[in-house]
Amino acid sequence: MRKILLMAKRDYIQSVRNKTFIIGLIVAPMLFGGGFLGIAILKKKPDLRDKRIAVLDRTGLVAPPLLRAAAEKNAKDAYDKFTHAQIEALYVLEAVAPSPGDPEEQRLALSNRVRSRELFAFLEIWPQALHPGEELKPPARAVGYYTNAGGIDATRNWLRDPLNRAVRGVQLAQLGVAGSHFEDLVTPVAIDPLSLLARDASTGALQQAKKKDEIAEFAAPFGMVMLLTMVVMVGTAPMLSAVTEDKNQRIFEMLLGLVTPMELMASRVLAALGRSLTSSAFYILGAVLVLQGMAMMGVVPLHLLSWFFVYLVADVIMLSSFAAALGAACNSPQDAQNLAIVLVTPIMIPFFMMMPVMTAPNSATATVMSLVPPFTPVLMLLRQAMPVGIPAWQPWVGLAGIVLWTVGGTWVAARIFRVGILMQGQPPKLSEIIRWAWAE
Repeated sequence: MRKILLMAKRDYIQSVRNKTFIIGLIVAPMLFGGGFLGIAILKKKPDLRDKRIAVLDRTGLVAPPLLRAAAEKNAKDAYDKFTHAQIEALYVLEAVAPSPGDPEEQRLALSNRVRSRELFAFLEIWPQALHPGEELKPPARAVGYYTNAGGIDATRNWLRDPLNRAVRGVQLAQLGVAGSHFEDLVTPVAIDPLSLLARDASTGALQQAKKKDEIAEFAAPFGMVMLLTMVVMVGTAPMLSAVTEDKNQRIFEMLLGLVTPMELMASRVLAALGRSLTSSAFYILGAVLVLQGMAMMGVVPLHLLSWFFVYLVADVIMLSSFAAALGAACNSPQDAQNLAIVLVTPIMIPFFMMMPVMTAPNSATATVMSLVPPFTPVLMLLRQAMPVGIPAWQPWVGLAGIVLWTVGGTWVAARIFRVGILMQGQPPKLSEIIRWAWAE
């Protein structure tokens, strides 16, 4: 054990003093959180160019209220209420009368205006829009929105509400409803998300419901799982290439005269675990300071920190063991790069499942997947961090599965490592690697 700790200490100190490790502490959050940083930058510097939209109204009734809605939005949202500086793009809607000739030619002319960037888009409203209950047979449409914008188009999302309000207003006018009642009839009722009421166990006082911050409730579990994923990947990814390089330089052949292959691999795994714990402590401390500065400490599930570190330790031991075994089986850094996808698969699969699990954390799919050992650390932690909660027995069953998986997987990885570390020549086939795990 003393030899393992000495080698682990040496590897750990050497790696944390490395400039690469220090730079990685800064770069990793930027890579994983770059999307949120980009959103923040775009919000600070929005595109203020006018969104010019032509409205080709074949009903002759919907365009006027739609244009009024755009003017109202511009007056309400486009300018800062205190500085009066423009903060959003203006929606400039232009009513276009249907031409008496071929409608396709008019659509082509408007399309060319969009291509030349004279228009952002054009909207075509057919009489069928006033009768949405009727079944439309292709190519008939109710409303067409023509643009060359990308798939995520905020303008189309905004148009949906004022267009429907305008259509409802026309329908009500046709039914003889007075205009003074339009707003009451077409304005949707807001639903405020509120927390559950509770009674204080010590004082017996009733704790009133509070308005929930949905963004914060999403960010807390998502951020915790992102942190776990980032730390595990940063801590275990270098193991694969490092073992391969040491094997090529025949460093292991000298060390194997002093220690067993199992002790050698264990020291590497402990060093990786030390790096991961150091990184996680650095990030958690930074997150706490930021959240305190933003007065958002209340949204963080601090009671899950113990589970966070349990999952972190299990994930790092498991993946770094496999990384060491795969690295020992490789004969060049290129071979190691080809096997990197095998190493990150247990992390990336649950990462892609995050949104479905957050939508229904107690569904059968989310429950079963979170109990599958390779996916348990990420998915079970995500489910535990959700406000709805999960049954108390599930984390413990998941933990038992992780322990068994980690112990068994580490044992298999050690047996592969002891054979692969001395093998040279052509990279082994998968069948050979499997044989190494059971070889005496």
